[in-house]
Amino acid sequence: MCNDLVLKDNMEYLGDTLHISGVDIEQLAEKYGTPLYVYDKAKLIKNIRSYNKAFNSVDHLICYAVKANYNRKIIELFKEEGAGADVVSGGELFMALRAGIDPEKIVFAGVGKSDAEIEKAI
Repeated sequence: MCNDLVLKDNMEYLGDTLHISGVDIEQLAEKYGTPLYVYDKAKLIKNIRSYNKAFNSVDHLICYAVKANYNRKIIELFKEEGAGADVVSGGELFMALRAGIDPEKIVFAGVGKSDAEIEKAI
């Protein structure tokens, strides 16, 4: 049934149950309830290291787009891997700073900034 789906390298069906990096998601749902967001820390680290390796020959800064997911632990994980943050609002700026991103590694881009947001960014 579901075994015909194309899954990422950290996902597989064992029987009819999806597993992420060997963890049964049905058991997670029973323990934590649903809806449930599941992140694979090892996969996130692998991905950012792959990006850094690809740009290894040039001076670069990988910036995590906080708008994609402003979960503090996710932002902290990317910070630990040397990433900066791409933010577009005062709220995203707050989350990046709260997660410990170096202000020198924060890109504050986009349109529609309030004077207060610009002042905070400066």
